[in-house]
Amino acid sequence: MRRPDVVVVGGGAIGLAVAWRATAAGLTVEVVDPAPGRGASWAAAGMLAPVTEVHYGEESLLGLNLASARRYPSFVAELEEAAGRPAGYRRCGTLAVAADNDDNRALGEVIDFQRRLGLEVERLTARQCRQLEPALAPSVRGGARVEGDHQVDPRTLLSALLGACGNTGVAFTTERVASVEVAGGRATGVRLASGTLVTSGSVVLAAGAWSPAIVPQGWSVPVRPVKGQILRLRHRGGRAILSGNLRGLVGGSQVYLVPRSDGRLVVGATAEEMGFDPAVTAGAVLELLTDACALVPDVAELELVETSAAFRPGTPDNAPLIGPSSLDGLSLATGHFRNGILLTPVTADAIAEHLVSGQLPDVAAPFTPLRFARSVA
Repeated sequence: MRRPDVVVVGGGAIGLAVAWRATAAGLTVEVVDPAPGRGASWAAAGMLAPVTEVHYGEESLLGLNLASARRYPSFVAELEEAAGRPAGYRRCGTLAVAADNDDNRALGEVIDFQRRLGLEVERLTARQCRQLEPALAPSVRGGARVEGDHQVDPRTLLSALLGACGNTGVAFTTERVASVEVAGGRATGVRLASGTLVTSGSVVLAAGAWSPAIVPQGWSVPVRPVKGQILRLRHRGGRAILSGNLRGLVGGSQVYLVPRSDGRLVVGATAEEMGFDPAVTAGAVLELLTDACALVPDVAELELVETSAAFRPGTPDNAPLIGPSSLDGLSLATGHFRNGILLTPVTADAIAEHLVSGQLPDVAAPFTPLRFARSVA
């Protein structure tokens, strides 16, 4: 019989970060996940892009994204010290570009929107874009530079989080959770698929798109899977063909290219309401490569080393669920949709603070699950 202070269900970036921060705060923590360090976090590109990622109608989320982006440098420094290994964080900025005149007009509207929100965005001519990124196609019509958008390699980040958890005493159970257990009107632990019961003082549900299947009968979590297909390529000479993140509009479609310094390149990503369909489709690969090559012709010469599909956890308002639910003893750290890697620091800090003090920091308070009255929140 095990009884940690906290059971964290889910071993992606957010679950691991919550476990590490909670352990550092003096709690005993157990993470339950059949494959810690995998899932949607493993597939993610790792753009830390609160400015270029801002969408119409999601202005309330901007403050949380910006706060987490500001937290990243200190979060990474603390993580690297705890783990004894790098976390893959890189300051590189993002260049957004338009493939044709119509795309350039649409990009101009986005830039106007970003500036109305008080964000720092530098409008660039086509020539200025190519001066920053010589590999851009001559047909690119214009763009914008955002110095404040950075990146992290999620796979390196996950390795560091696993190391930090191991070094600080987090326990791991590599099994699937069947359900959250309830007794006396509160969450008391989790039941594993094997039938084993793990009791705890608190449960944190950080299982991403799979979270709704784990809550007890009679409760629900407003999270759905949004499929994303993503490609990983590599320059066979180990040379990076881009110096920083690249986002593009190509015929009205969005594509991003995230370079690593060792010549790897991540290209993504689709957004498909397909349920839990794991298939990588020829059409999605073709579309992503076609759009990427339209912006950076040298992409055609790269080696295609990996294709994958993962499931972002989306909510009705595209904002995360952070904090206590209406089921006593159960907290949620899920529903981060496109921003899971970006929001890892602020979510982990918020959940750890709540577990220790019972309070959520002000920056996370608008994203409590309680805003959805007919769910666990």
